[in-house]
Amino acid sequence: MGLSFWTQWPSREALEKQGRSATQRGLAWLMRLAVLAALVWDAVTQRQTAGTWSMLMLVAAVLLTGIIVYGLIHYTLGHRLWQSVAMAALLIGAAYLAKSAQAEVVATVLWCGCAVIAIERLPLAAAALVTAGTLGSYVIVGNTDSGLNKGLSVVGICLVGYVMRLDAEARGNTQRMLAQERAARAAEAESAALRERGRIAREIHDVLAHSLSAQMVHLEAARLLIERGGEREEVLDRVVAARRMARQGLAETRQALSALRGEMTPAEEFLRELVESEGARLSVDGERRELPAEAGFAVRRVAQEAMTNARKHAPGATVAVRLDYLPGEVELEVRDFGGQPVDNGLSASGAGYGLLGMRERAELLGGTLEAGPAEEGFVVRLRVPA
Repeated sequence: MGLSFWTQWPSREALEKQGRSATQRGLAWLMRLAVLAALVWDAVTQRQTAGTWSMLMLVAAVLLTGIIVYGLIHYTLGHRLWQSVAMAALLIGAAYLAKSAQAEVVATVLWCGCAVIAIERLPLAAAALVTAGTLGSYVIVGNTDSGLNKGLSVVGICLVGYVMRLDAEARGNTQRMLAQERAARAAEAESAALRERGRIAREIHDVLAHSLSAQMVHLEAARLLIERGGEREEVLDRVVAARRMARQGLAETRQALSALRGEMTPAEEFLRELVESEGARLSVDGERRELPAEAGFAVRRVAQEAMTNARKHAPGATVAVRLDYLPGEVELEVRDFGGQPVDNGLSASGAGYGLLGMRERAELLGGTLEAGPAEEGFVVRLRVPA
């Protein structure tokens, strides 16, 4: 048992008595009012023959005592030791005054109540001193019972105060844990929002960067052709290609926004529409299931990119798309063969600008993307958790 055990204040959450239901708070106030009314009634009945002014002064004294109790509670809530001890001393003095005025019940309640409040709300070292003063006064001055009864009364009062202290601390610990949990949830929500912003930025960047860079290539080529007096048809082809890339980029941006809003069609359905429009073929293996948003969008983007590359760099090639539902992940394979390869400017790995972005996307999702020559053509293989 260290020094802090005797000098540590109860937590603010415990002193505020947070976590109590409305019924418990209502009963506590009702009890306080009942005790106050009983004290006033006892004081009045003890002075039935007193004059009006004496009666008013007695009632005012009881109410003033209530204010002192409120002050004691307020100062302990602020962990202000000397002010709290001063309020407790005032209560002890008020009890002596009540005893001298032959208000026995009032004096007893003040002594016992002050001891309970001190044990419950003060550091135990200070509570021990205050309790010694209050219960000592109660035993010596205010109690006419036998020694055994006095001892039992003192022990009972101390136990009541300490049990109330432990109960308040337990509620305070619960409130702190709830506050920490709320803070953790808020931090998690903020982190999720930041991740979502990053995902949105990545989706838009992948779509627009690829589309705009391709447009820039075509437009720059058109500019050079115009400066060098190139054929009108060549310039027109470049402009038409740039317009096509702009339309494709706009469509892909809309798809990305729809995906982010959760309005996209299932990945398998999208692949069927894609292969039908491109004259490819699709096979699906494994047990079909709905894919998470990011995994589904990665499948769409990789399929689109691979089909576009096959159309541009291997005209006339046959394209086969395979979607395989594996345990805990999904695999997409896009393979082309039988075409007439043209110089596509790709590295040995076969990774172009768009596929490089798709590889980064797959790695962010904890997956992989492989792209490169295979037998008679080129293969792109994506595997992501799903």
